[in-house]
Amino acid sequence: MKLLKVSSHSKPNSVAGAIAGIIRSEGRVQVQTIGAGALNQTIKSIAIARGYIAPTGQELICIPFFKDIEVNGETKTAIVLTVEPR
Repeated sequence: MKLLKVSSHSKPNSVAGAIAGIIRSEGRVQVQTIGAGALNQTIKSIAIARGYIAPTGQELICIPFFKDIEVNGETKTAIVLTVEPR
């Protein structure tokens, strides 16, 4: 499964296009965020991607979970959202 990493500086329209493209080709995608700003951009992106996928008759769902990752030798907690159609 593909993993997209979203930051607070990511453009929601670009991330939404990536999410929709991966869902169309692979069926689902995981989006990883660290921090409130990144999570905000991710949620906006998923809402936009929903509009791209809706004409196919599918609805997007998100399944969130926490994951400890290492960034520059430091352990941080990320929120990962699995996005898939239903």
